[in-house]
Amino acid sequence: MSLKKRLTAIGILAVMAGLIFVIAGWGTQAGSEEAEIPMFSDQKETIYIWYTDEVLTSYISSVAVTYGEEHDVRVVPVLASGLEYLEAINQASLTDEVPDLFVLTHDSLEKAYLAGLAEEIVPQGEACSPQECFIGTGLQAVTYKDKLIAYPFYFETSSLLYNKTYLEDMAKKQIEAEADLLAAKEAEKELEENGPETESSGNGDEGMPDLPIESENTESAELTEEQKQQIEQKMQELLPATIEDIKAFADDYDAPESVESIFRWDVTDIFYNYFFVGAAMNVGGEAGWDISQIDIYNEKAIKSMRSYESLNQFFSIDTSEIDYEKVIDEFISGKVVFTVATTDVVSKIEQAKEDGLFAYEYGITQTPDIDENMKTRSLSVTNCVVVNGYGQNRELANDFAHYLTVDCSDSLFARTGKVSAMKGVDYGYEALQEFAKEYENSISMPKMIETSNFWVLLESVFADVWDGADANRSIKALSEQIMKQVTGREYEETYIHETEPVEEETENS
Repeated sequence: MSLKKRLTAIGILAVMAGLIFVIAGWGTQAGSEEAEIPMFSDQKETIYIWYTDEVLTSYISSVAVTYGEEHDVRVVPVLASGLEYLEAINQASLTDEVPDLFVLTHDSLEKAYLAGLAEEIVPQGEACSPQECFIGTGLQAVTYKDKLIAYPFYFETSSLLYNKTYLEDMAKKQIEAEADLLAAKEAEKELEENGPETESSGNGDEGMPDLPIESENTESAELTEEQKQQIEQKMQELLPATIEDIKAFADDYDAPESVESIFRWDVTDIFYNYFFVGAAMNVGGEAGWDISQIDIYNEKAIKSMRSYESLNQFFSIDTSEIDYEKVIDEFISGKVVFTVATTDVVSKIEQAKEDGLFAYEYGITQTPDIDENMKTRSLSVTNCVVVNGYGQNRELANDFAHYLTVDCSDSLFARTGKVSAMKGVDYGYEALQEFAKEYENSISMPKMIETSNFWVLLESVFADVWDGADANRSIKALSEQIMKQVTGREYEETYIHETEPVEEETENS
C-alpha cells in the first residue's frame, strides 16, 4: 500500500471546520457481542477509544473486554471514519461520549496537541517506563517539545527484501569456483615441485581438498555444519550493503532464466525512495517538531539524489508501469532478486508460501547506503495511542493505553499484521526482527503543521528527477517552498555549485 493511501486514511485536521463525525461500528460483529456484556452497566466507569483502521477491530475489542474484566470498567471501541478524523474527535469531545483516547499517526500529533486533544502522557503503574518499553524511534515519534504526548503503538518502515535462495545458490557456486581454483593451484605447485606423476600410488585421496559445495552428491547428501557456516558466511559477503554493491552484484550475477530484474522497486512512492536522502535532509530534528532545524538543500542531499538519478539508467524502470503490489508479485514469482518493501510484505509472502505460490526463501536486511561514505536512512511512520486532553477519565485512559500498547503487544502482529513499536517483541518471524532494526535506525516523518506537505512535495521531486529533471535545482526549489511556508515570506536558497562533476561522482562512488 502506498504512503499516500496510508496517510489519507487518517485524514487532515481542520480544527475550526464543523463537520459531522461518523461512527461506523463498535468493532467486528463477533467482537461487539462480547463487548455488549459489560458495556451497559451503570456501576462501571466507561472509556471510549477511537480508531480508523478496521483491521484493528478484533484486536482492540478483545483487549477491551479483557481489560474491562480485570479492572471492572467498560472500554468501548469506536471504529470512526478516517475523513476529518481529528475534527470528528474535537466535535465529539463536546458531547457526553467523549473519546478518552484515540489511535493516530504521529505526524498529526502537533495538530492534536495544539487543539487540546493531546497532552503529556502519565503512565499509570506500568511495569516499565516508556524509555524501557518502546523502541527509541517510537519515542521520538511521539515527542513534541520534549514531552511524550502519546504511546507508540505500531510502526511502518521500509527495508531491503531479497531472494535468499538465489543468494544461497550464488554463494555455493562461488565456493565451488574458489575450491576449484585452490585445487588447480595446488596441482600446479605439486607439478613444479615433483614433476609429472607417472604412476598413481595409494588410494589417491591424500592431500586432496574437501569436496566443493556443489559436488555430484549435493542433492542427496546432507551438508556438514562447516559447509553450512561457509555458505552462510559467503551469503553475508554477497549481501549488498550499498547501492554500489547492488550494481556490482548485477554485473557479476549469472541470473537464472526466471529472473527479469536484479533490483526493482516502486520509484513512484516516497516510502520506498526516501532512504536515499534520509540521512542528508533534516526537517524538524530527530523528533520532527523543531521548526528551527530545517536543512533540505545541501551538498549531501544533492549527491544522494544524483545517485538515485543514475539508477534510472542502470535499472531501467518505467514509472507508468510500476507499483508496489506489482513489484511484490514479481518478487514472489522469482522475477526480482532485490526490492524495497514495507512490513506488510511478510504476511503476503508467508501466505504465498502456504498457498504454494512462493518456491523460495527470503530475507530482510537494512536498506543499503549509497556507498561507503554516504549513508541512508529509511522513513518511518508510527501509529500511536493518544489520551484526549478533554477526557474526564484521563488516568484510566493512560492505564488502558499502556495495557494496549505494552501488555498485549505480543499478539498484535498475529491478530492484525501490525508490527509493535515495543522493544523485545517476538514477532514470530526473523524478517520482522530485521524490520524492527530498520525502524530503530529510521527517521520519523515530521509532525510540524508548516511542513505537513513535505512528503508530497518530495515525492514529486523524486518523480521529476527520475524522469530527467536536474537534481540540484529540484531540491533547491523544494527547500524554497518549505522555507516559504515556515517563514511566511518568499525565500531563496543560494545555489550550490557541486564540488565534483556528476560523471566523476557516479564512477567513483
